[in-house]
Amino acid sequence: MVELTLPAHSKVGKGNAFKAPSGTKRIKKFNIYRFDPDDKDAKGQPKNPRLDSYELDMDACAPMVLDALIKIKDEVDSTLTFRRSCREGICGSCSMNIDGTNTLACIKPIEDVRGEVNIYPLPHMQVVKDLVPDMTHFYAQYESIKPWLQTTTTQPANRERLQSPEDRAKLDGLYECILCACCSTACPSYWWNADRFLGPAILLHAYRWIIDSRDEATGERLDELEDPFKLYRCHTIMNCAKTCPKGLNPAKAIAEIKKLMVERVV
Repeated sequence: MVELTLPAHSKVGKGNAFKAPSGTKRIKKFNIYRFDPDDKDAKGQPKNPRLDSYELDMDACAPMVLDALIKIKDEVDSTLTFRRSCREGICGSCSMNIDGTNTLACIKPIEDVRGEVNIYPLPHMQVVKDLVPDMTHFYAQYESIKPWLQTTTTQPANRERLQSPEDRAKLDGLYECILCACCSTACPSYWWNADRFLGPAILLHAYRWIIDSRDEATGERLDELEDPFKLYRCHTIMNCAKTCPKGLNPAKAIAEIKKLMVERVV
């Protein structure tokens, strides 16, 4: 993918205004970040981003922010670009910054936002277009932890690898992560060290495999994380737990990995 430069939010200019039809009784205004790398200035450089505003009739709009975005794209401005898929908080595609908080547009009620709704892409990531961040580096970090079951013993014939209910319960609060990147892009340590710090989402997944009783590569996984930046840039700021739309606690998972690091030395 082409390397794109994310213009600073401080340079966001005022864009187009789309008014609701006359006579509309219940109006809600949506201010949406717009950036198109193909829209160049006289010097051939991408123009600074802008905020376009859209007024919608709430009596003719479904309740979630994603519903409003779809309505805008379908009925007002077809050039608006964003990701979406499941509409049920399962796929993580529609993660974005809404009203100052990273969340999923499909499960964010419009009525929860007082006044105008401000919508930006996830912070501190390259922007492909409008509300679409470039997730290439994030997914590469996910791949680096080898997020699959690693074993050396032969699998039992004609059955799966068994796990006790107690061991299975240890995965609760971990496997539910949908890799929406809301937590990682809310983490100041990840903002400044994303090139080397794996971030809360990836470390939560790393812990999910470290404590899986069926996995036989625990030592190797811990060895890979024994690094001043991959793991130890976490300073327990807790933004990750506060913003997670699934109610998970990546900071706790990171702390558990650090405890395992100490225990293996002792």
